[in-house]
Amino acid sequence: MTGLNLSQLNVNQLSGTAAVVLNWASVFLPRLAAACILLIAGLAVAGWIARIMKRVLATSHVDPTLKPVLVSITRYAVLGLVLLLSLEQLGVQTTSLLAVLGAAGLAIGLALQGTLSNIAAGLMLLWLRPFRVGDFVEVPTVGGLSGKVREIGLFTCILDTAEGLFLFVPNSAIWNAPLRNYTHNNARLLALSLTFSAAADRKKVQEAILDVVRKDEHVLSQPAPMTIIESSASDATTLTLACWALPGRISAAQKSLIDGLETDLAAIGREYAPSKVARFLPADNDPSRFNSDVIGAGGGDARQCASYRNTLLF
Repeated sequence: MTGLNLSQLNVNQLSGTAAVVLNWASVFLPRLAAACILLIAGLAVAGWIARIMKRVLATSHVDPTLKPVLVSITRYAVLGLVLLLSLEQLGVQTTSLLAVLGAAGLAIGLALQGTLSNIAAGLMLLWLRPFRVGDFVEVPTVGGLSGKVREIGLFTCILDTAEGLFLFVPNSAIWNAPLRNYTHNNARLLALSLTFSAAADRKKVQEAILDVVRKDEHVLSQPAPMTIIESSASDATTLTLACWALPGRISAAQKSLIDGLETDLAAIGREYAPSKVARFLPADNDPSRFNSDVIGAGGGDARQCASYRNTLLF
């Protein structure tokens, strides 16, 4: 009899447990399914809204620097709302959950210190604008960290280097170090050193050089170009030409000036032909001298390009 009672008791317990499980499943599983459907639909809606915003912002006058950030903020806001709604479907009291997260804010902040520092640095970069999308920047204290800015995000910046490499840089690495922006100003100094025969008339050489510079479409008329006699010997004279060009036209200006100087000076006379023409500014270790933006790569007068760049900056 005792064995029969124990068996009946076990069966009753199992039946009670199964009834509880079935009751729980009948209540919870539909909620779980609804939460999963809501989460999947929310992910799809967040992606759809982000794509719509990208297309709208692409045709707007919003600063290109802000466009990816606005898209990211909108997407994360939608995802956060969807997550809260999904938790409510599961019966989680979101108000209590937010209170717990607020109380655990210090621990969360310490655990995500690196991530939060990147967000803070990203916000400061967007607020102070030391550079914009399209600028060529360098962090001298970090070797190899230089390139044209493709995107400024909440967590990272994306750069394209002069040699065509992809750089994925945390915002804090840029914010916490001195930054060199090669394209922030509207003009860059280009300096060439010319060596020619001492028999040539210096004044005539200087006038011929300035004529070549004035005809070059890559060179800005202001600040005005200038020539300086650096040294004079019995057999040769060395002269420096200093002129200004748009940041994206430095390499084009260098090529056209060297070609024009060699051709025009040689046309005056054999003694006027330069024996050596060399660039010393920008320096050889300046990675931005290979940079060529849309403005600098096209044709047209450099002053018109400077005016167009001003409209982008302001």
